[in-house]
Order: sequence, then structure tokens, then C-alpha cells
Amino acid sequence: MSLSAEGDPEQLLRLARGGDVRALGQLLEVYRGYLALLARLQIGRRLQGKVDAADLVQETYLAAHQAFGLFRGTTEAEIVSWLRQILAANLAALLRRYLGTQRRDVRLERELAVELDRSSRVLDQGLLAPSSSPSQQAARREQAVLLADALGRLPETYREVIILRHLEGLSFAEVAGRMRRSVDSVKNLWARALGRLRSALGETP
Repeated sequence: MSLSAEGDPEQLLRLARGGDVRALGQLLEVYRGYLALLARLQIGRRLQGKVDAADLVQETYLAAHQAFGLFRGTTEAEIVSWLRQILAANLAALLRRYLGTQRRDVRLERELAVELDRSSRVLDQGLLAPSSSPSQQAARREQAVLLADALGRLPETYREVIILRHLEGLSFAEVAGRMRRSVDSVKNLWARALGRLRSALGETP
């Protein structure tokens, strides 16, 4: 595998489609942080943290490995959408286990897929400044994936305040309650966290 393929998801996808198992593993690894963040949001809303998001992502990877021969997409947007669909199916199966129902619920899978897509769009649009100017390379990538990775590199308190405020949609007062801080402290923390995130993404102020 060429070194240039290492950081290029669509090149990794082409290699994986050609039967390169190592490229497929590397391709899926690109989306670990993104899928873990989406899984965490759904687990928090529906299962009150009873399940580890990392386990759910691992199940999604196993299913993706098994079903990859059926995948026909050629772009990063298509692989991301396909992985979200698999994650939605795994989430639905998990919810069935917790609710004690055995029958597959296609309606629930669709509902989860819509919610995952909505969370991804919030990531894609909700944290970027209108005046931002991502690099040419970043512009070719899925912004939601880049944002999830950048969030994962932030200090835990910074990451938490952004997730609670932007992705879970809590008010500053609610965030303060969850984080056991004053509202003013949370607002200051949030402002610093957004600055650090935008800096990590290489955005202009």
C-alpha cells in the first residue's frame, strides 16, 4: 500500500474494493471516533449509558467487514452513510434486547438512522463558523468526521461542554447542572472549548 493512501479514505476504499484487507481495516479505523460519538449520543438518550459506545462501534465494524462485498459506493460520503445504517441496525438490535422483544423492527431502524443522520448534520454544520476556510484537503473530507476526530483530541471537559451544548442541545443551565459547575463557569469553558476546536480544525477566526 502506498503511503499516500494512508490518509485518503477514498483511495483506501478503492484498495479495499480490490480485495486489500489491510486497507479495509484502515478505512474503517478512520471512522471510529465519528461512530463512537454518534453511538454515545443515542445510548445516552435511549439506554442511559448502560452500553459502552466502543462495543457498539466494534460490532458495527464486524458487520461492515462481513457485508463489505455488498457495498457499491465509491465516495467517503457513501461509506459514511453506509456505516451509519449499520450502526442504526445494531442500535435497534440492542434496544430490542433491552426491551425484551425479539422481532426486528424496521420502523425503529429507520427512526434511528434518521436520528444518526441528524446528529451527523449538526456536527457538519453546527460548529463551523460561517467565515471558516478549511484547507483544500479538509474541504474534500466529510466535515462531520473531521469534527468528531477533533473533538476526540480535546481535553475531556472541553469535549463534554461542546457535546452537551451543541449535540445534546442542552441550555447553559442544564449543562452547568450536568457538569456540576456554575453557569458562568460553563459559558467561559464553552467559549474556550470552541476556540480550541476551531484552532484544531485550522479555521480562521
